[in-house]
Amino acid sequence: MVKQERAARTRETLVRCAAEVFSEEGFGTASIAMISKRAGVSAGGLHFHFESKTALAGAVEGRAVEALRRITSGRPGGAAELAANALQVLVDSTHELMALLAEDVVVRAGFGLCADVSRGSGVDLRRQWQVWVDEVVRSAACGGALAEGVLPKDAANAVVASMVGLEVLGAEERDWVSRETLTRFWTLMLPRLATQGALGGLVAEGTGRWVGRGVGVEPGGGSGVGAESGGGSGVGAGAG
Repeated sequence: MVKQERAARTRETLVRCAAEVFSEEGFGTASIAMISKRAGVSAGGLHFHFESKTALAGAVEGRAVEALRRITSGRPGGAAELAANALQVLVDSTHELMALLAEDVVVRAGFGLCADVSRGSGVDLRRQWQVWVDEVVRSAACGGALAEGVLPKDAANAVVASMVGLEVLGAEERDWVSRETLTRFWTLMLPRLATQGALGGLVAEGTGRWVGRGVGVEPGGGSGVGAESGGGSGVGAGAG
């Protein structure tokens, strides 16, 4: 049992150190020597767990795939919440994704590897994200939450393009994937996307009901986008 636990810890260290090196150097430049040195493990010890750099990259990507799966399929209210409150589910999910990209180098590296032309990965996390956002925005449209004249495809494309842009920029500068940046994005976007009836119940900084590890804010502490003055920094706040 002790030997198994030690092996599991070594494997975890190797995955995390590989993610750090891939994030800093890119897949093509990264080497087994760099990763083993970072992890404090001999090359032979590394090969005991992973046969190649490609296998390590696959492990990193796998962690990112699982993280995205938790975000897109692990909502507390499941399908019922999506049908009833699709736009807030979308806002909360983007907050969770950006928080993971900011805090978890393995998730950040996994997204980077999927887009690295030198890697040639068959995994497309951005495409998976796009498909899910399309579904959520269609649910919002079916529920009557989208503003008049807003086409679901246009809304979904705007959100996906913006999130991918923040992800790419955030790989170099963490402020781009901060909660504050994303809250400002949604404060700007939600009044354009949502009906007046839906807007008052939306929270640009997220509700805090996120499923990710160590991610979230306390529910009730946010500011509704259409909140009354005195209840937060609502975009549609009243003056009195």
